[in-house]
Amino acid sequence: MPRREEWEDATIRSTIRTLVLSAAAASALSTAVPALAAGPVCKAEEGYAADFDGRRTFRWKPQWLKAVKADLADPSVALAYRALLARAEKALDGPSYAVTEKTRVPPSGDKHDYISMGPYWWPDPAQPTGEPYIRRDGEVNPERNTNAFDAVRMDSMASAVEALSLAYYFTDDAKYATKAAQLLRVWFLDPATRMNPSMSYAQGVPGRTPGRAEGVLDTFRLLRVVESIGLLAPSKALAPAEQKGLEAWFGDYVAWLGTGPTAKEERAAQNNHGIWYDYQLATFSLFARRPDLARTVIAEAGKTRVDPQIDPDGKMPKELARTRGLHYSYFALEPLVGMAELGPCVGVDLWGYKGPRGQGIRAAFDYLAPYVGDEAAFPFKELKPQDATEEALPLYDLAAAAYGDASFAAKAGFIAKKDPAAQSRLTIGAYRK
Repeated sequence: MPRREEWEDATIRSTIRTLVLSAAAASALSTAVPALAAGPVCKAEEGYAADFDGRRTFRWKPQWLKAVKADLADPSVALAYRALLARAEKALDGPSYAVTEKTRVPPSGDKHDYISMGPYWWPDPAQPTGEPYIRRDGEVNPERNTNAFDAVRMDSMASAVEALSLAYYFTDDAKYATKAAQLLRVWFLDPATRMNPSMSYAQGVPGRTPGRAEGVLDTFRLLRVVESIGLLAPSKALAPAEQKGLEAWFGDYVAWLGTGPTAKEERAAQNNHGIWYDYQLATFSLFARRPDLARTVIAEAGKTRVDPQIDPDGKMPKELARTRGLHYSYFALEPLVGMAELGPCVGVDLWGYKGPRGQGIRAAFDYLAPYVGDEAAFPFKELKPQDATEEALPLYDLAAAAYGDASFAAKAGFIAKKDPAAQSRLTIGAYRK
């Protein structure tokens, strides 16, 4: 997935929304999984554990990681490997992170509640106190990244856990797993420091609202935590009770995603936010051992997300209306690709889905691909065109593998020359015809 460092998210409650597929929809969507699923098999809530020495990953495929581990000196991955080890060493010497460390007290009065500020909101110069804040789309207010809020803290924790877990896998050095487990305990399990599993006060806006639906997006950072926990399994750094505790935390968060007022509003969003909601719900449901819910979410994604949000020619109109149209097109495509990658775990082929007018993930790639290396020709507004293209590297690698398309692999190779140290070089196998 696009690099998060640069980009800046128990059981399910009976009140979770019930999603019902008609027999016809189920037949149309739950088609045979593409050939890329051959070999190691992702088995619902168990993920790839059976084929990966007990490592319960869902998107990090054992065949890809094993191939990289077998030849870390390969020039195509060597720089990425060195960069990963540097991140892991920094994390070893770094602190733990806790939501309770912030300087601002949430509206609830409980520092265990996560809080953040909407990224594009700024003080109004016409107001003596600056409030209510006003929106400047595409321009991030640095106030969001201060110690008063939790967004940077969550991102730092997730990034560190990811780097440590991958370093443990590639080096077999238990010190990395030990540190990763410590970070997980502090953020999710320790009663003194754990985060409450809700996002009620995420992406609030001073003078307007304590929390917004858009804040649910903040937990996309936890998607990589799920994969990282899986990689740690052979180390035994997490006790069985701690593993169950992490699954319970995500189960409680899944429940909140179905009942929280801002979560319900986010689910209804008709742009990238709604797709990211589904991707998170599907991933966290699998980790929390709710495969039926994950299956339903992914199976419905064609009808509820692809059809209304991707035009037959591949354009995503709601994203193109933004000041960063290229970036947001890829940002909306990423969770669709993520769900497509989860699809084999639950028997759904989202990569191959085509809507009644030909809408599909493939169409979106076909529309965007010509602008890789020719960003100036992109016909919509984009404040940072080069950045947008670099973010797309793992997406083209995954699309090349899914569709067996050498042209997408060539796009990935072009981008990789500009960013040879990208972490995705280690976790996604390069397509070779």
